[in-house]
Amino acid sequence: MMEILAVNSGSSSFKFKLFEMPAENVIASGQIERIGLPGSIITVKHHAGEKFHHKENIKNHREAVQVLMDLLLELHIIKDYSEIEGVGHRVVAGGEYFDHSVIVDDKVIDQIRSISDLAPLHNPANLVGIEAFRKILPAATSVVVFDTAFHQTIPEENFIYSVPYEWYEKYGVRRYGAHGTSHRYVAGEAAKMLKRPLKELKLVSCHIGAGASICAIKNGESFDTSMGFTPLTGVSMATRSGDVDVSLVSYVMEKMGIDSISEMIYLLNKNSGLLGVSGISPDSRDVLQVAHTNHRAQLSLDIMVKDIVKYIGQYAFEMGGLDGIIFTAGVGENSDEIRAAVMERLAFLGITIDQEENLKRGVQDIVSGPDSKVTVMRIPTDEEVMIARDVLALNEVPQATNF
Repeated sequence: MMEILAVNSGSSSFKFKLFEMPAENVIASGQIERIGLPGSIITVKHHAGEKFHHKENIKNHREAVQVLMDLLLELHIIKDYSEIEGVGHRVVAGGEYFDHSVIVDDKVIDQIRSISDLAPLHNPANLVGIEAFRKILPAATSVVVFDTAFHQTIPEENFIYSVPYEWYEKYGVRRYGAHGTSHRYVAGEAAKMLKRPLKELKLVSCHIGAGASICAIKNGESFDTSMGFTPLTGVSMATRSGDVDVSLVSYVMEKMGIDSISEMIYLLNKNSGLLGVSGISPDSRDVLQVAHTNHRAQLSLDIMVKDIVKYIGQYAFEMGGLDGIIFTAGVGENSDEIRAAVMERLAFLGITIDQEENLKRGVQDIVSGPDSKVTVMRIPTDEEVMIARDVLALNEVPQATNF
């Protein structure tokens, strides 16, 4: 038995799960929010549903890590730091350096730091968390798991943009994708549900949350994905625009008197998507509540659904067929309305809906009808368990992990 901590550090927060491996039992889970802001919020679930909730000022990620480790002792979740033998960290951008998870060393840290401009809000925060845990748990196996690694199997024709090739050679301009750990997990679960080898399947995974990406998975590998050089592109999301004509950037900057490209990118990342079109909220639940009487609210949902359908259709043709569609993440798992709207638009593929099953939320099952030509599944994602599995695997074979 090995206790492994899976960590997901954001710019002002981090989430965690403590696993007993290989049984994959969750010993504790929680998050620390508002790091660096007044009234940081600490939540820990443990011991058969017990919940600890507290507020205090936490200055930075290093302090947050120490607060968490102290709490694990105070709440009797662990007796000693040495019980935690492995720590796995989600890192958003691995660039072309990493096509699999690796054990942390100084070279890996330098490589992650060197590509921070691919994920400026995430990679630096990820690194702070990695270094803080290494200091507190120096004997534990420390592993990084990359969102982009799963997509390193995408064929060149799908990741190279039709721009001067030198941009790729000199600056690394290409499609990197995101949510790879989530897509990898749900694809494996889908193969179990379909009772077929993953290597034989053609799947489209729809990770629809505040951020959203669609992934074509062919023969067990990422074949194409909707997010690109950054997570801004692809389908319309909560606050991100998804695909737009790049010429509108200079056009709108001129019309609005915007001098900074950073300000324009901020507007596309934070003021667009459901929020920008509806003018109501980035949360699909809020938008759905008023959509029947509010044209812009309905329009924002229609755009999101259209985008999802467009990518599913594109990927079905790219792969030369389609065995299954997966809905996962917050909206994908919990919005029966969005799932139904997508499936109705795909009826021409022979997709039917199990209306009763589709109404359920957050549970793994098939939501298409028994006569459906394509199996549609609702699969709750679990990126943390994938991180823990990778830590366990690399702890057992450390000599074959790094470059």
